[in-house]
Amino acid sequence: MRIGEAARASGVSARSLRHYEDEGLIVPGRCGNGFRDYCPSTLDRVGVIRSLLESGLPVRLIRELLPDPEDGGGAGADAHRAEFLRAVQDHRDRLDARIALLSGQRDSLDAYLREARRRHPPRDDGGPAPGRPA
Repeated sequence: MRIGEAARASGVSARSLRHYEDEGLIVPGRCGNGFRDYCPSTLDRVGVIRSLLESGLPVRLIRELLPDPEDGGGAGADAHRAEFLRAVQDHRDRLDARIALLSGQRDSLDAYLREARRRHPPRDDGGPAPGRPA
């Protein structure tokens, strides 16, 4: 299928498909007239790429580690897939650590705000809080 139809079928723009190609993430076939020709397996790969990008995985890592669909099913392809899954798991673990850090920071800010509001409750008359200029 041509790029417009592939864009509709995959849910990404034609520009994104060209970008994925430029980045070496996909390799669409070519028709006799030079137009790109997207097969179902390429569109499946676009779905995986889109999901990984939305998850925050960098293009560089996707390009380096996403298994090549042309590798077939040999032992080398299995090792490559295992390496890819390890890299995704490592990225996920780093993301989880960042989330834990940010959650701790948010909890500290919540505690600070609770204490600050307890010590300096807002005034009901709409005027400035005690100790603040008007």
